[in-house]
Amino acid sequence: MAGVRKKLKLIVSVTMVNLFIFILISRNSSQVKNSQNKIHIPSKPFWAKLSTSPAFWNRQQQILDFQNNPVIWANSSGTDLPDWLNETSLTSDLCRPNFRVTTQVKDYNTLPNRFKDFLLYMRCRSYPIMMDQPDICKEPPFLLLAIKSLSPHFDRRQAIRQSWGRAGVIANRTVVTVFLLGNATSEDHHPDLSEMLLYESAKHKDIVQWDFRDSFFNLTVKEVLFLEWIQARCSGARFIFKGDDDVFVNTYRIMEFLNSVSEPKARDLFVGDVITNAGPHRDKKVKYFIPQSMYVGSYPPYAGGGGYLYSGDIAARLQNVSSHVALYPIDDVYTGMCLRKLGLAPEKHKGFRTFNIDEKYRSNPCAYKSLMLVHPRTPQEMIKIWSWLSRPDLTCQ
Repeated sequence: MAGVRKKLKLIVSVTMVNLFIFILISRNSSQVKNSQNKIHIPSKPFWAKLSTSPAFWNRQQQILDFQNNPVIWANSSGTDLPDWLNETSLTSDLCRPNFRVTTQVKDYNTLPNRFKDFLLYMRCRSYPIMMDQPDICKEPPFLLLAIKSLSPHFDRRQAIRQSWGRAGVIANRTVVTVFLLGNATSEDHHPDLSEMLLYESAKHKDIVQWDFRDSFFNLTVKEVLFLEWIQARCSGARFIFKGDDDVFVNTYRIMEFLNSVSEPKARDLFVGDVITNAGPHRDKKVKYFIPQSMYVGSYPPYAGGGGYLYSGDIAARLQNVSSHVALYPIDDVYTGMCLRKLGLAPEKHKGFRTFNIDEKYRSNPCAYKSLMLVHPRTPQEMIKIWSWLSRPDLTCQ
């Protein structure tokens, strides 16, 4: 009899638990159904009030963010915009000097001339092309080598052609090389080398030149123009190496690396000597000095401009997003800003040595075999190192 009571008690308990679970599920299901039909009204504004940044670049970026935000833009009228956002209505030629900056940047008159020049023409992103190679990528290359150079650097370009930048077929892969130039003007005390440059272009067919002042702060302009050029002339390139004309690049090692990259990783590939947790230099004696009146905040992770490697897919996305990022006077930082806008970050690779290698290893051929890039190297050193790596009998432990 006691056993029957125990069984009965157990059955009642299980039934009650199941009934309780059923009621909970039914109630939650009813709430979900009701919530689908119920309109939820926010209790406070979703968008924070726009307030201007005291730094000029940050303010220009705020304006671009506003222009490219369809939600805010569609629900705003000119009358309810803050005064500092009224620059969005400017319709003048963006490549004419913007003299408004002389009053918008509080210490404009005390800044070095390179800053004044950059600020005056910061809005301009379009310059005429002086030399082009429209058929250079007629056969889409596996690797496009794009080297930033200056008109007078004939010896560097020739050394690259004779060594690591030799166009053609390397490791059964097609390589195309182009040199990216601006206009070396008399304003910067450059001699007129235009006829020599025309001869060089006719002979080698690898010069791409635009009509903008080729200065350190305008390397960002060169970056933006190059991204446009890729889409117009070489959109089929699988990978792109972009670097300076004073670096040595182990093209053999780059090919080995690219052949080992999996297809999913190849799409988002962007590798180099990555710098993190950096910010603007405030010391006026430093080449990379940026005043507080121009920029506040830290820098996103970025790959040192001596050279980095990325996919053709990334190149297309960078070109699209670059119009949403205000020009910044340091080109590698600007590229990092564009990557962040895409939700990406460059990947650090120990094969990129933009700050050189230990002096005791610099004369050892094997020190370069596993590296992708070393900076800096003279034209003579480039040719010598390339001859080392090209020796079939070179064996390294």
